Amino acid sequence: MAIDIEISDGIGEVVINNPPVNALGSKAWFEFAEGVKKLGENPDVNCVVIRAEGKGFQAGVDIKELAEDGNKILQVNRGCYETFGNIYDCPIPVISAVHGYCIGGGIGISGASDIVIASECATFSLPEIDRGALGAATHLMRLFGMQKTRRMLYTGEAIDAQEALRLGGIESVVPKAKLRDEAMNLARIIADKSPKALRLAKSSLNGIELLDPKQSYKFEQGFTLELYMSPDSQEARDAFVEKRDATFDDKS
Repeated sequence: MAIDIEISDGIGEVVINNPPVNALGSKAWFEFAEGVKKLGENPDVNCVVIRAEGKGFQAGVDIKELAEDGNKILQVNRGCYETFGNIYDCPIPVISAVHGYCIGGGIGISGASDIVIASECATFSLPEIDRGALGAATHLMRLFGMQKTRRMLYTGEAIDAQEALRLGGIESVVPKAKLRDEAMNLARIIADKSPKALRLAKSSLNGIELLDPKQSYKFEQGFTLELYMSPDSQEARDAFVEKRDATFDDKS
């Protein structure tokens, strides 16, 4: 399984474990979404922690799957939408513990969460423009604000954990070896609170956001689909898989 679920002492732990880079295919995104949904429905769970094994937190969608079959974009889009939406709508607080790279879908996961804790080695990026795609700018904006999001989306540039902390998108930065402990310690503090109060607090916080992230992300996905149907998108995916520079016929 690419997604492992564990429950202990009122905390549900979602572990992304899909070597080599924790990229997820269309099937795995739906498994992720369902796992989060079930934890949120479990009356014995008062907080969720999302973390990952391996080199980095999450490297987005499986580009190789899409390079082989571009029509899979419809399933991938739906799987990502349901995953990010279920994290955001989870009736209890969700903490993302990020280490290494947090790319594309990793931004969607962390940006939909209530709290993000990062290791010193963490980096955040949205390189979709170099993969023939768009998306997750909604969640990047929840983390880092309007202007930084625009630069990161247009350039594909990454920022490190200290810059993410300066921008206010993450709660704290800790050594990688202490990342899980830090997340679980915070989760225990939260999980000890009144279950009813936690659920009402989550509902109230979601209700007072100025823009619904699910509707915003759905708007983005329409442009992602339009781009994926273009020759430029196929060329970008092929170049990524073949480890070469992309060549576009029309850059106007």
